[in-house]
Amino acid sequence: MNSVLKFYRDPEMGSIEPRDFKVYNDRNLDRIEALERVPESMRFDMRVVSSVLPFRINEYVIDELIDWDNIPDDPMFQLTFPQREMLSPEAYERMAALHRRGAERKEIAALAKELRDELNPHPAGQMELNRPSEDDGEVMNGLQHKYRETVLFFPSQGQTCHSYCTFCFRWAQFVGDKELRIASTDADLLHQYLRQHPAISDLLMTGGDPMVMKTRNLRGYLEALLDPGLEHVQTVRIGTKALSFWPYRFVTESDADDLLRLLEQLVEGGKHVALMAHYNHPNELRTPIAREAIRRVRDTGAEIRAQGPLLRHINDDPQAWADLWREQVRLGIIPYYMFVERDTGARRYFEVPLARAWEVYREAMQQVSGLARTARGPSMSADPGKVEIQGVTEIRGEKVFVLRFIQGRNSDWVQRPFFARYDENATWLNQLKPAFGEEKFFFEDEFEAMKAGHGV
Repeated sequence: MNSVLKFYRDPEMGSIEPRDFKVYNDRNLDRIEALERVPESMRFDMRVVSSVLPFRINEYVIDELIDWDNIPDDPMFQLTFPQREMLSPEAYERMAALHRRGAERKEIAALAKELRDELNPHPAGQMELNRPSEDDGEVMNGLQHKYRETVLFFPSQGQTCHSYCTFCFRWAQFVGDKELRIASTDADLLHQYLRQHPAISDLLMTGGDPMVMKTRNLRGYLEALLDPGLEHVQTVRIGTKALSFWPYRFVTESDADDLLRLLEQLVEGGKHVALMAHYNHPNELRTPIAREAIRRVRDTGAEIRAQGPLLRHINDDPQAWADLWREQVRLGIIPYYMFVERDTGARRYFEVPLARAWEVYREAMQQVSGLARTARGPSMSADPGKVEIQGVTEIRGEKVFVLRFIQGRNSDWVQRPFFARYDENATWLNQLKPAFGEEKFFFEDEFEAMKAGHGV
């Protein structure tokens, strides 16, 4: 295949050579040379916060994506390095007190677990409602099946990332608590479940990041989708941040060519292959290696769809989104979703009122062409489904949010508009009240019955 080239050469940019993957976490944060430029008080804050929320970063992100002359305001710095306000003042002070007196790691870990339990580690019913069960009632760990057509699989080898996003709603996967982790190595379980559910058309490999796996492991899960009996699985999606945080995965790593051949093999076998790429700022697209990784993936016949949440301190600005979507279209990426920051983890630091989220989305859309207007949103991945804010308007003298389900636990809810009272401070669906004097939203009784059926 023409895309398999060991090195990319450009007359202006020169060659892209292999790079060693070097990563830092909370235990060796003080070894990051670039942090010598920031005050000790800020480094102490990082140590405190990273005791509770996961921290991991690699040298490519440090060297190529962060502007160290713009600290702490640089968006990529905010995206990857812990900030004091990510914890509540009370939680911060409790953990900081342990660090100040040099407490043992066991004591720090015990408090960290207590604080994490207060941060809604698995939002939107991920543990209680989304995981299917065997005939004997035993939960199938590693699978989620929230919507009829789409099943999610969490391969154990892919439950980490090349770097961690500070806003990540899957942060609970990375803190070493087995009770919070969703993962499986059972490829046969996945394939059997798919065979037993012919209504499933889409498989989403997720994490963490499946692209941290060696290709041979990824192949073990995906190659069998070409076997007889799985023709109904039409689309293979792979959620990844690697195109941003470690694009060398697709260009110079020892099995990069084999990875591209696997994607090409799936495409040639009749599957629609989509990398669900997570992008949060246009700066992630501007390095030569990032653009080369995008080119190589697209040359396999796979497509790249881009999604990410609206985040205070990082991209709560229409211009950032307009620039991001324009550059994605230029590079052949399909803008897919603008999400609302989920109600978990460090949401207090990142969340934006829904009214402002809609303004940012609308003003960004006004700046781009039709090819960039494929991005849906702002969308909340809430308990009952994906709910989109379609606008703010006035009906019969009442100011309201216009909402609709993009996806729902009951497919009959999809595309059905409904209305909520305008609230300039609300940041999530459960903070909204029905408009026009109604007591409940149309889906609430049915959703409560669903939860009761799961024993929630």
